[in-house]
Amino acid sequence: MAIIRWDPFRDIVTLREKMNRLFEDAVTHRGEEKDLIASSWAPAVDIYEDENQLVLSAEVPGIEEKDVEIKIEDSTLIIQGERKMEKETKEENYHRIERAYGSFYRSFTLPNYIDQEKIHAEHENGVLKITMPKKPELKPRKVRILKPSTEEKPKK
Repeated sequence: MAIIRWDPFRDIVTLREKMNRLFEDAVTHRGEEKDLIASSWAPAVDIYEDENQLVLSAEVPGIEEKDVEIKIEDSTLIIQGERKMEKETKEENYHRIERAYGSFYRSFTLPNYIDQEKIHAEHENGVLKITMPKKPELKPRKVRILKPSTEEKPKK
């Protein structure tokens, strides 16, 4: 189990991000009839890094590959798509709708050490995994400490 340093402002930042997303969605989807059924949502993501790559995993259950688009524009990774509601049952026959449907849009600024030409994505078991390799010249490297030379430096 990893030990995570407690950050008292993490909850505040998370709340601010959720409020920003709520207001943004309210403005961009204003007046659309489909929003009566589909609530605004965005897939949850995990982002981690190792010495060779940065990896983003997004939860997209029930979404087919053809309904997700991944783009890179000006060092920004954009994931957008749509979860469609099954049309097997009329809306008035539902007793409860808790799953979120509709369009989503997420964007992430890429660090300058990512090799954008080698980014690739996989979709398996409802998880979209985007692997972003680091540029080889920017990978961390060890610097060896040399012993000082024994020769005397000339005096001035």
